[in-house]
Amino acid sequence: MKERNTVDLIIEAATSFYNESKEDANGRYRSWEHCYKQFHDARNNPNVDCDYLSLHLAFYLASWGMYRGSSFLLQKDYKVHIPVVKEILDEKNDCLFGIECKELRNQTVQQRLVQLEKSMSNYYDGIRKEKKDPDVKNRLSTTLITKILMGTLGCAPAYDRYFVEGIKSQKITTGNYNINSLLRLVDFYEENRDEFENIRKGFRVYDLQYPQMKMLDMGFWKMGYDKDFTKEKTVPA
Repeated sequence: MKERNTVDLIIEAATSFYNESKEDANGRYRSWEHCYKQFHDARNNPNVDCDYLSLHLAFYLASWGMYRGSSFLLQKDYKVHIPVVKEILDEKNDCLFGIECKELRNQTVQQRLVQLEKSMSNYYDGIRKEKKDPDVKNRLSTTLITKILMGTLGCAPAYDRYFVEGIKSQKITTGNYNINSLLRLVDFYEENRDEFENIRKGFRVYDLQYPQMKMLDMGFWKMGYDKDFTKEKTVPA
């Protein structure tokens, strides 16, 4: 088991992030809650509106920094996400929604996740190449794919700058998103399941409980953010 102090730090960071987000009813980080709730409800709706869900997904991504000036998405309207929304809502992906960490040890579930990632990556890569941007030679960032997974299914943390810095600071797993990195997070959660679950039961998004991966996402992200903020304050002017 990891040092108790590490678990405490993550729980403290996740709780801080959650409480701060609840202080502002219209804060930008609440966009995750709106997006996750809408995708939950859509899975049980025979008359789902993919246009509406695409708009929710686009605004969530914008709230979380994926529409910056250098992003290829900035050149597109929100409807560009509709094919991805339809793919995510396919019933074959029901096993991924709000998944418990331990279920990710199932190889069938892993294969479904990898196939969904590949499908999304291929689609967005094609859109990106339409721009003929010099950066198109680089691989599509996994940050976009993991943020979509977190916003629509809650099945994987968003491997962005602050989350990666957080997990590296605690040496929990690697900063490169893949199944092995994810499984190390799964092991960490399961080794400390009681502590995490005791806190998670108080984290609600509308009538839903926060997924387990969101706990890790919040905790490590906040740790990475705080570390970076502290670093900036200590740099001489």
